[in-house]
Formats: sequence, C-alpha cells, structure tokens
Amino acid sequence: MSAGHKLSLSVQYAAGAQCLPTRHQFRRWIKSALQRDVQIVLRIVHEDEGRELNENFRGKGYATNVLTFAYNDVEPLSGDVVMCAPVVEQEAREQKKDLHAHYAHLTIHATLHLQGYDHENEKDAVAMETRETAIMMKLGYANPYQVVTL
Repeated sequence: MSAGHKLSLSVQYAAGAQCLPTRHQFRRWIKSALQRDVQIVLRIVHEDEGRELNENFRGKGYATNVLTFAYNDVEPLSGDVVMCAPVVEQEAREQKKDLHAHYAHLTIHATLHLQGYDHENEKDAVAMETRETAIMMKLGYANPYQVVTL
C-alpha cells in the first residue's frame, strides 16, 4: 500500500442506500491505489443525480457506476469521484459479487483514473486491470475481472 502518499478525503453520502461503505473503508481503498498525493471529494449519489451528471459531462442519458473528474495534474492531484449507489448495488447483484468488494474495486478504479490511468485502448486497459487486480488481491479481495459462475 502507498502509506507515504498524502490523502485529503471528503465523503458525501447523498444517497439513502443501505450497506454503504464507511469513510474509513473508502480511505483504505483509495490509499491502497495512491501513487501521488491527492485531494478527493467522493460523493455517493442516487440514480437521478447520477444520470444528470453522466448526461451533462459524458452525454450519456443513464446513470453509471462511477464517474471521475480530475482537475489538475500537479501534486496534490485534485478531483471528484461520484458513485451511483443503485447502479453499484445492481451490478454487484447481477455479477454475484460482494457489495463492499464491488465498491472497493470501483473506488480503486476511480483512484487510478484520477492519477492518469485509462482504458481507452487494449494496452492501457490491460495495464489498468492488472494494477486493479493486484491491489484488490493485496487487500484480500478476489480478482474483480474474474467471472463468477454458480
């Protein structure tokens, strides 16, 4: 884990969902993926706000699981992460994943995006997924890209 990097974290719970991760859990997951100092506002939203943000900033008329907004490329990095609780919950159910493991993965995914990782091409996607998987496994979670069959 990246204990040497500084994290300023504000968590906003704007959705009334059940079983949301705690601020401490989000902090642990973000710190596990840090390679730089960062300032993050993490906001958990309901579906209406998630849809509105995705429409306004990505031109997509639906709520997505996580959005990352990076504001600069100097340390400390500054950005917002928005997670849509109903979408995250639905994905966890459909993919037969533990809800907090899915939140952990999406939090790590967003943290890597904030630090410049992307998955726009195959090479970058493989690099990002490899990093995410290594972090998840170090935290004691399963490979998030492994399909669960029952």
